[in-house]
Amino acid sequence: MIKIIYRSLIASITLLLILVVYLSVIGIKTDKFNPKIISQVKQIEPDLELKLPDVSVRLNLFNLSINVKTIGTDIIYRDKIIEIESVKSNISLMSFAKRKFAITRISISTKSLAIKDLMTFIRLLNNDPKLFIAEQFIKKGYVVADLTLEFDELGNIKNNFEVKGFVKDGQIGFLKKYKLSKVDFLFEIKEKDLRFNDVSLLLNNKNFLLPELITIKKNNEYFTSGILNNQSIKFNKVDINNFIKEKLFGLDIQEITFRSKNNFKFKIDKNLKFKNFNIKSEIELDNLKLKNSFDLKDIFPKIKKDISFKNHKIKLKYNSDNLTIIGNGDVFLQNEIDKIKYEILNKKNEFQFNTTLNILKNPFEINLLNYQKEKKSVLELNLKGKKTIKKKLIFDEISLKENDNIISIKDLILSNYYKLDNIGKVSVDYLDKEKLKNKVRLTKKNKDYLISGKSFNVNNLINKLLNTENNKKSEFFNKNLKIVIDIKTVYLDRENIINNLRGFLSFDKNEIYELSLESQFANKKNIKFTIKSEGEEKITTLFSHKAKPFVDRYKFIKGFEEGQLDFYSIKKNNITNSILKIDNFKIQEIPVLAKLLTLASLQGIADLLTGEGIRFTDFEMKFSNKGNLMAIEELYAIGPAISILMDGYIENNKLISLRGTLVPATTVNRTISSIPIIGDILVGKKIGEGVFGVSFKIKGPPKDLVTTVNPIKTLTPRFITRTLEKIKKD
Repeated sequence: MIKIIYRSLIASITLLLILVVYLSVIGIKTDKFNPKIISQVKQIEPDLELKLPDVSVRLNLFNLSINVKTIGTDIIYRDKIIEIESVKSNISLMSFAKRKFAITRISISTKSLAIKDLMTFIRLLNNDPKLFIAEQFIKKGYVVADLTLEFDELGNIKNNFEVKGFVKDGQIGFLKKYKLSKVDFLFEIKEKDLRFNDVSLLLNNKNFLLPELITIKKNNEYFTSGILNNQSIKFNKVDINNFIKEKLFGLDIQEITFRSKNNFKFKIDKNLKFKNFNIKSEIELDNLKLKNSFDLKDIFPKIKKDISFKNHKIKLKYNSDNLTIIGNGDVFLQNEIDKIKYEILNKKNEFQFNTTLNILKNPFEINLLNYQKEKKSVLELNLKGKKTIKKKLIFDEISLKENDNIISIKDLILSNYYKLDNIGKVSVDYLDKEKLKNKVRLTKKNKDYLISGKSFNVNNLINKLLNTENNKKSEFFNKNLKIVIDIKTVYLDRENIINNLRGFLSFDKNEIYELSLESQFANKKNIKFTIKSEGEEKITTLFSHKAKPFVDRYKFIKGFEEGQLDFYSIKKNNITNSILKIDNFKIQEIPVLAKLLTLASLQGIADLLTGEGIRFTDFEMKFSNKGNLMAIEELYAIGPAISILMDGYIENNKLISLRGTLVPATTVNRTISSIPIIGDILVGKKIGEGVFGVSFKIKGPPKDLVTTVNPIKTLTPRFITRTLEKIKKD
């Protein structure tokens, strides 16, 4: 009997062990647990329904629970069906026996689902704010996910939930002007962090890669960090306008091609606002084309309409207050490649820059200073400064270096309208394009400035002053100032030198209010230039024992020699009345005058003009200027061979209209000698042979003048009167 009992007990234990092993290893399929699973899910969400097929059940003896798995389950919520690949759950046997909430863990693996449907389902289980954020951003796409939830004894979901999966062909929209499409990535969502890996996407149809993107929750705020890379991408003008509404640093970008590696961080606060952006980037800039909005042709003679930057290596750092850009590469300002390097720092209220441009084969000029770069030399131009919140542009230093040539400007401050507010010091030491040495400096003394030095070439400066087209009111100065000048040697041109130029000039409202400059030629002869303002009148005088340095600047006069110049003008109500006198000079060639003499059959005098030259004892011109119009009241010149009386007007670049009388000297003498008593006294009784004079007209555009002449037998009273006045004076 005992044996039977013993054998029965062993058989029962063996059978039980076999059953336990079977249930633990293989398990069984049954629908007995379906009502229990459905009722437990209903406790989580009453509107949630499950369509369960037979479930596979395995015993977990170690924690006294049952592992339940079903395949091909449908979850239905408010008439929306979510197809599930599998559902795994863990049911506590103790809780099940006590009729308590028995599900301790549930794992759901989905089929390919619409992302928005899955987000809706997840938010039913846990309405976490970051899930709401994600749902707002995600517009479409498909996802395969594994969702794991754990429950407490009361059926509440614990905070250690986990969602893993991947997204295919997603579309995300977080700002109107940015469109993310073709989004593919792996993801992992936990209670306090959100991770994305191997993200590829199209941003406004441009391909980008994010190897990593992480969001971590701290104190109801979300801290996001990640890596963003892109291969070569090209943005045209339309693409750029989509990203940047306003010009970046005032630059009009036409197109850009680049590749980059970027690490970034930012914060999303509880109001879903983005804050504390932090970006570190390494950029390989293949091409950046900017529209040239600067008038720099006087410095870069062959400057292009578009400026291109190529092959640049750039390091960029950005946070909410600061932007730092450090880079270098090639730049096409003109026809050939130049090199540029730069450091840019944009603080909250200030923009700092330090830029060095190396000009290799391209030309570079400063016309006002008569400076020109040598073709085979390298010129280094450095700009260092800042722009403040008040929009003042401050140059700590502007320096130019080319071999032994140096131009340096320090502490230059320009107003927001680029007018001069202040300048600390200017030093120039260079050989100009006429091979003349320029060595002067400008320094500030109290409120005034001093220009002093050994030598300076003012050739181009005089040309600019004499050019009436460019002699308009300047708006360069932002305040009144006085400049004192003391230069040992000044070159008017290569042939004419003056010594010990001293004096001053004062500016009031961007106009010269007062000026007084004196110097001497090598032969101790003087030159003096003055401007005085008296009420509404401005009086200008220029006297030079040498007229040649000034007359030679007019290209239509050649071979001007000797003579002294005396100029006087009064400006009032924007009208300038002037008198120009030149005494005892000789002219070798004036094309218009030679043509007049030839047309008048005065060939002998015409030959003299183009040969040895014609001497004049007196030249006087009375004229007025208003805007672009010069009205010549009278131009009178007399000499041993010929005399001229002329009037008319000249409109700059438009029209010339002149008329006058031209008479050989023998005719003048004979006419005057015929006047009773006066003629005998002034001329004498001996009359030379001669011809009658001519009247002439010159009219037309500057490059298409028409000249006509008519013989005259009787000189006009005006001509005779002016000649008598001149002879009496002499």
